[in-house]
Amino acid sequence: MAGLAGLGARASGRKQVTKATTRTLISSAQLNRRSSKTAYRVILTVVIVVFTLIFIGPMYFLFTDGLKSTSEAIATPPTLYPHHLHPSTYSQAFNRLDVAKLLWNTLYYAFGALAFQLVFDVAAAYSLSKLRPVLGGVIFFLMLATLMIPTTVLVVPQYVTVANLPILHVNLIGTPEAIWLPSVANAFNIFLLKRFFDSIPEDYIDAARIDGASGLTILRRVVLPISRPIVGVVSIFGLVAVWKDFLWPLLVEYGYSPTRESLNVGIWQASATTPQNLIIAASAMAAIPTIVFFLIFQRNIMAGLTAGGIRG
Repeated sequence: MAGLAGLGARASGRKQVTKATTRTLISSAQLNRRSSKTAYRVILTVVIVVFTLIFIGPMYFLFTDGLKSTSEAIATPPTLYPHHLHPSTYSQAFNRLDVAKLLWNTLYYAFGALAFQLVFDVAAAYSLSKLRPVLGGVIFFLMLATLMIPTTVLVVPQYVTVANLPILHVNLIGTPEAIWLPSVANAFNIFLLKRFFDSIPEDYIDAARIDGASGLTILRRVVLPISRPIVGVVSIFGLVAVWKDFLWPLLVEYGYSPTRESLNVGIWQASATTPQNLIIAASAMAAIPTIVFFLIFQRNIMAGLTAGGIRG
């Protein structure tokens, strides 16, 4: 009994030493002082407020400038709030720029690209993770290496490829496929999917193989049901990437199919002949879907990015 008590005392002592030696920005002893606690809270509050204003400020001006008149919207320096409210600006922008049509076109491009991404990126990640092909590690390394290349550097090679598709020799400029296909080769999404697939216990895969399941059946019946969080995150990233893109739709759609312009390209085109406050109002309406989308699925995004494994 005495020995057990001694062991317990030593274990408790080790825990106390470990706790006492934990390194933090401000020690618990300093926080126990009233002056230190007050200073800490004041500094923390100021930092939070400053960073909040930095992030919220542009969004505030985006939505409030849409409620101003044209002269007030382009005034320098800008006014902090609308001196005279013009709520009709949003309805005028919606009708004049045909925002409904632009929204539909953008949704069409976004969900089409998502369908291709879910098929090819999931297949690539599953192959690299569970099928382990020859030189799979080299292929995965080359995929990750593309993340180091600036996106603008790839614009010209992608345009040349889409203008004359290898082997098939088909020109996709002016078609939805010109937006869908380049979005498929997304190394970041493949990396996220592969990392999650790697965490799935091999016992599940082996049990399915013993039951006679093929590789495709294992993917459909075992891997995908478990991987819903990360598939949801990849879907969100894929939709947002196409939604906010401007340069690529401008290159492959503008001037070729006026009725199929994306939201960003349509607003840019109208900026030459439309009052500034209407353009700002249209831009605010274009931002609303992504903001609402994030507010609804923010937990899914965080949970999917931090999901690293399955225990059991």
